[in-house]
Amino acid sequence: MDIIEEIQRLKKEKNAIILAHYYQEPAIQEIADYVGDSLGLSQKAAETDADIIVFAGVHFMAETAKILNPTKKVLLPDLNAGCSLAESCPPEAFEKFIKAHPDHTVITYVNCSAEVKALTDVVCTSSNALKIVESIPEETPIIFAPDRNLGKYIMQKTGREMLLWDGSCVVHEAFSIEKLIQLHKKYPDYKIIAHPESEEHILKTATYIGSTAGMINYVKEHANEKFIVATEAGILHKMQQEVPNTELVPAPAKEDNTCACSECAYMKVNTIQKLYDCLLNETPHIEVSEDIRKRALIPIERMLELS
Repeated sequence: MDIIEEIQRLKKEKNAIILAHYYQEPAIQEIADYVGDSLGLSQKAAETDADIIVFAGVHFMAETAKILNPTKKVLLPDLNAGCSLAESCPPEAFEKFIKAHPDHTVITYVNCSAEVKALTDVVCTSSNALKIVESIPEETPIIFAPDRNLGKYIMQKTGREMLLWDGSCVVHEAFSIEKLIQLHKKYPDYKIIAHPESEEHILKTATYIGSTAGMINYVKEHANEKFIVATEAGILHKMQQEVPNTELVPAPAKEDNTCACSECAYMKVNTIQKLYDCLLNETPHIEVSEDIRKRALIPIERMLELS
């Protein structure tokens, strides 16, 4: 059996679409109908006319697609594809935090559970976080969750004080500043580009800071440059496709691993075999209670309108 041909056949037969994040393994990115960051994936999920959405990403992304498409079947190749950042913000604790700080507008990064989104006034992604925060009147206090690093970056860019939830992404906190300095000494003419979820000392080294899509666009616009890339290493596949002659090096992680770079174990639990199996069997599928879905839909739609 040619698994790629079978996936293509099943997609056509079932009127299915495959959405994949940049951090997925290359084989999945190659078979996907759309590869993008959280904002782009949300937009594609909102506009698709497919009957089945196969979401090659992590759980909160598939949940977002289900919130936007209650009548469609949303599949996730592996239900164990979670998110350390989403897990760092339990809904019950976050609700208590909000109640302890009344009169704040609540902005949550899309990397959170449906239950947390349901407690939110407006959702954001790393692509539009600055725009979302700047849309809130200056006299209105803001709670920003769950990523403290992204929150600190936005505060620095806007001069806006925000109350930050103390959450983080283990992947973006895995970069070693010492190893990055050593790498830059080895490649002194390489520019460092970084995702705003990274720690502040990493961001201080960067020539450009932006979302995964923003980083790809920046490299395309500066294709004659050379880059050290500080985000999950899966982005290098798409990035290299866009700029095949540009030299790219992944930023080093604190702990040695097979590629000496930072990889998301959650993203990598999805495989091409699991993608085929879930499309064939139409399981595992994502369910969100109607009460949570309706409440979570409001801040997601506000984000999409502002974007």
